[in-house]
Amino acid sequence: MAGPIKDFNALKSMRKELKAQDEARQAAAAERQRREQEALRDADIFRSSIGNVKPLTVPPKFTPSVPRPLPIARQHLADEQAALQESLSDDFTIETLLHSDESLSFARNGIGPDVMRKLRRGHWTIQQQLDLHGLRRDEAREALAEFLRLAAKRGWRCVRIIHGKGLGSVNKEPVLKSKVRNWLVQKEEVLAFCQATAAEGGSGALLVLLRGQAAS
Repeated sequence: MAGPIKDFNALKSMRKELKAQDEARQAAAAERQRREQEALRDADIFRSSIGNVKPLTVPPKFTPSVPRPLPIARQHLADEQAALQESLSDDFTIETLLHSDESLSFARNGIGPDVMRKLRRGHWTIQQQLDLHGLRRDEAREALAEFLRLAAKRGWRCVRIIHGKGLGSVNKEPVLKSKVRNWLVQKEEVLAFCQATAAEGGSGALLVLLRGQAAS
């Protein structure tokens, strides 16, 4: 701490300094108050110029709804798979099979000659028939696939497929005759087939034995 003041002039000088500091503090406070009052006046002027206002309404946030993919019915998938399995190819030829004879009859492996004899003799009653007359190749193929699918559902054992003798074709050739045989061989439910008897259509039709009860 400084020592005691012994000079009157020094004391007087200190009083002036303290007074100057006090005046400076008062001036700073007055300036601060002036600025605050000026800010309030500016705010009043702004509010009076824009009038009454309401806060903006913030709309709810929009979340776009992404449509979910439609479910694929299991039955639809099953039908598609069945259609693939039931598709018939024109590239397949019956000549690649060893169990086809000169008359282009056919017996699947495990079907004995006695079954073929019974089929030729009409041992099984013809439960239904499909007539492919007048159909083009693609139409006939689809019709045959649908007919065999229906036969499996109905449990038909023996059916007749009429492909015609080709007498009405351009070259007088039975176009569908070999095609129908090739298509039938591709179907697992077809156990055997042979040319129909004369009374049942002869060379223009086939008797087809389908999978069902044991062939005996």
